[in-house]
Amino acid sequence: MENSLFNEIKKAMFEYNDVYIKELVEKCIQEGVNPIDVINVLTDSIAVIGDRFEKGELWLPDLMMAAKTMQTAMKPLEEELKKRGLKRSTYGKVVIGTVYGDLHDIGKNMVSTMLSANGFEVIDLGVNVDSNKFIEAIDKYKPDILALSALLTTTAAEQERVISALKKAGIKDKVKVMVGGGAITQEFADKIGADGYEPTAVLAVKLAKKFVGAES
Repeated sequence: MENSLFNEIKKAMFEYNDVYIKELVEKCIQEGVNPIDVINVLTDSIAVIGDRFEKGELWLPDLMMAAKTMQTAMKPLEEELKKRGLKRSTYGKVVIGTVYGDLHDIGKNMVSTMLSANGFEVIDLGVNVDSNKFIEAIDKYKPDILALSALLTTTAAEQERVISALKKAGIKDKVKVMVGGGAITQEFADKIGADGYEPTAVLAVKLAKKFVGAES
């Protein structure tokens, strides 16, 4: 029965069918399937989608729909993990958010989902996050990585303000800062003192793994 359900989950992921995948995940939970096993199936599936995107076989809308489907599946599974007192092994912890003045979350959500799917614990602070909230989150969660998103050219400078605030608070060396978003370039990332930049969610995962020594 598990193999049949897992095959259907893979199919739902590849078809971006978030309605069906929710039904399948709930059925797995009802039948007592280990949620970690289900998450592994989802992770393998979205990894294939990410690889196909990187090769140019899929497009950005595909990745967006896959991320939405993954988010739908992960919510009840994470709740079930808590109920059972189970924990996934992770590469590390990431605090992510869209900077102050910017309300865009599509790119951030894709990166957050892809990081979670690839074995990171992700604390998503949402949008319009100011420097103080990022600092509070670093103090509270002790992440390995801070991921800052900004879509607009008018809010890109806020990433520099966050990095400056980290330096002022004396915690910049405690966390790797990754920046991204439509307004960001490698040149800008270097200028503001970020530790890294990637233009896509797939490459952001690879960068995060590199930061924690999980990928060369």
